[in-house]
Amino acid sequence: MVVLDPREVERKVLAILRIVAAAPEPVGARRIAAILAEQGIFLTERAVRYHLQLMDERGLTEQVGREGRVITDRGRAEAASALVADKVGYVIGRINQLAFQTTFDPATGEGNVVMNTALFRQESFPEALEAMRPAFRAGFATSDRVALGSPGQRLGTITVPTGMVGFSTVCSVTVNGVLLKAGIPMDSRFGGILELAGHRALRFVELIHYSGSSLDPSEAFLRARMTDVLGAVRDGYGRLLANFRELPAMCRPLAMETIAALQTAGIGGVVELGEISEPVCQVPVDVNVCGLVLLGGLNPVAAAAEAGHPAEYRAMSTIMPWSSLRSVWEL
Repeated sequence: MVVLDPREVERKVLAILRIVAAAPEPVGARRIAAILAEQGIFLTERAVRYHLQLMDERGLTEQVGREGRVITDRGRAEAASALVADKVGYVIGRINQLAFQTTFDPATGEGNVVMNTALFRQESFPEALEAMRPAFRAGFATSDRVALGSPGQRLGTITVPTGMVGFSTVCSVTVNGVLLKAGIPMDSRFGGILELAGHRALRFVELIHYSGSSLDPSEAFLRARMTDVLGAVRDGYGRLLANFRELPAMCRPLAMETIAALQTAGIGGVVELGEISEPVCQVPVDVNVCGLVLLGGLNPVAAAAEAGHPAEYRAMSTIMPWSSLRSVWEL
């Protein structure tokens, strides 16, 4: 007699649930089985169908004709909260995955970049956009290229819900990806809050280690209202979303060249590339490495929240072609 481990069964259910949640349209058992196999989880189509029936009974999914399953609100809540121990380290894994998928070439201005997405209420978006413009003008974003989506439209893999406007900004993980393609390995260490004084980066006042977190630090700081982007825009004293990376010392000259090429192509957000083995913004680094501080791509969205226009935040949400983006000044 085979005794099934309930925790292992639950892991498989959650894996199926996340596939259904990520699918832009109803998805069937055959497709789910194929995606699971790519993730190293081997279930027959019949086994997947059995799990889907149980998930229907629990109200996590529902069948749409013969097309397949879609996730319910209850299913989304379950996927977001279940097995938190298994999600520790999810953020660093997501960073590495998206960096590998980045194909942007600064020389040609073509390829895919990583995007953050914020969902604003339709009626408040015009005022939210005005609140964000000064943050873009001050350079407190990775790029001034953005994507806009109306209800029902898709921004990468995200479908904009009814009554909302989707607003996507370039994520700093794009810099990781371009450096990786240039042969520069990156160690993504922290997401944090960077304090500015007199328009200059002074120090990190809060840090969350990526490898020990189940939540994206930028989302956590935004929800806790710990930024002061408007203050930084107004008089140079404020607190911004930022990220701390490390790279090998021998890669520093190539990193400087690549960062300069990115800036020419329209992607910035680099606050400081530190000297070898020297602290950056009061964060110490290991021997023979350099610290790199990048601004968070959601800083303009933080400015909108500070002005009274909060949103639903989805950091590192999707991949989009650079050519599909347009300047925020054209909106």
